Amino acid sequence: MAKKKRTSKKKVANGARKETKLGTVSFEELQAEMARRSKVVSRLERRRAKLHAELAEVDAELSSFGALSANGGIRRRPRNEMNLVETLQKVLKNKTMSVTDAAQAARDSGYMTTAANFRTIVNQALIRETKTFKKVSRGQYTSK
Repeated sequence: MAKKKRTSKKKVANGARKETKLGTVSFEELQAEMARRSKVVSRLERRRAKLHAELAEVDAELSSFGALSANGGIRRRPRNEMNLVETLQKVLKNKTMSVTDAAQAARDSGYMTTAANFRTIVNQALIRETKTFKKVSRGQYTSK
């Protein structure tokens, strides 16, 4: 079987590249292509350094707000001893509360969350768990 000749792509006037046989490319053309690629690499390395510096600034800002853990990673969801439904069941036992009050009571009882919309999550849990919670009136729930 005959060996295939290596080809390279040569730029044409419209910016596209056409294939040329490597043997037909002059030494000067190869040097010019190497120089062009070297410039591209240098530009990308400078851009990368700027992005690293910007990322370090963002990390410092996140850290000042307490959003980064001790090892520098993004803070993860806290672990609770009981899940949300169990916590709400304990909080609502023999009581009737609004969704807002139930969410606050769950937090006061030690349930940890980083959710900005925790009240909505509590509302969904109260609606979904019909075997555990009873709707007394509009927006008022109790534990069964």
